[in-house]
Amino acid sequence: MATLWTGERGSIKPKADFNAKDDAVALRKAMKGLGTNEKTLIDVLTQRSSGQRQLICKAYQEEAPGKTLVEDLEGDTHGHFEDLLVALVTPPAIYDCQEITKAMKGVGTKDSVLIEIFATRSNKQMKEISDAYIKQTEKKLTLDLKKETSGEFAKAILILAEGKRDENTHVDAAKAKEDAKTLYNAGEKKWGTDESKFIDILCQRSIPQLRQTLVEYKTISGKSLQESIEGEMSGDLEELLVAIVKCVKNVPAYLAERLHQGMKGGGTDECTLNRIMVSRSEIDMLDIRAEFKKLYSYSLHSQTTKTTTKKHNKIYKGVCMERVSSMNGEVVYLSWETLGPGVSACRESPP
Repeated sequence: MATLWTGERGSIKPKADFNAKDDAVALRKAMKGLGTNEKTLIDVLTQRSSGQRQLICKAYQEEAPGKTLVEDLEGDTHGHFEDLLVALVTPPAIYDCQEITKAMKGVGTKDSVLIEIFATRSNKQMKEISDAYIKQTEKKLTLDLKKETSGEFAKAILILAEGKRDENTHVDAAKAKEDAKTLYNAGEKKWGTDESKFIDILCQRSIPQLRQTLVEYKTISGKSLQESIEGEMSGDLEELLVAIVKCVKNVPAYLAERLHQGMKGGGTDECTLNRIMVSRSEIDMLDIRAEFKKLYSYSLHSQTTKTTTKKHNKIYKGVCMERVSSMNGEVVYLSWETLGPGVSACRESPP
């Protein structure tokens, strides 16, 4: 059974007849001389797994000594199109590290980015991010987080950054009742809120244990834990703890909500779209698409088509559409409207 952070519901799978050298040659040719063959860039980079893309990067340097694939993509493409292609060829931990660094750069910290990343990454992923952060910045992630965050929000973020959440899959029913009562006494039952109790439990208990705690809390309080947090707290800490509760219940639904927020209103938050599309493409993108359709009654595809450029949307299509092979070897792309694997399919040219 899939855990909170790992799964088999990714839209991108490793290519069966993969040849890193052939791909590197094709990419080099697509960016050599005047003009850029963007279709080749999209076809190759959206139809290989992250591990395969790293092998392509290595082969590219062998084909073009003194050059890297990232450098050539940055030189031959521009804007959000460039950002998304570069994200695809960046190792996941380094990409997360770069997103965290950007969120803390300049005046103010983009706490919503930190919340999204820290609420959805596993202990193993957090260790990889911390290691990448040291290599990229020669600083410890936790030390920089202490400088950029404050109060109870800082305490919660630092616990998550240390990657010490209990990973025991056994559920202790008595402990769940005890924790639920502790949370109730720390919030709804008293004047004021003991936020530290919420942080300790929500940031350190295992996901299966927290699921049971949510059930027990509703029995004791008559409210959901999310409702209590929203009523008792405010600001960044409220946003973080609500995100954790949402992820305990359903990570794909939480990320579908984040995608929707990134595409509503007067502008599109391409950074959020890129980050979620790329980071979840091999984990649970099919479920994110399904949850998006359930929540908003229209497909993720229809929304990205409305809110992003045609060129940018072609990459999203390549990243988010599941591919299967038909009997005659033709590539079939499962429809964006599909709510589960194999429910519907459409034959299309590669994006």
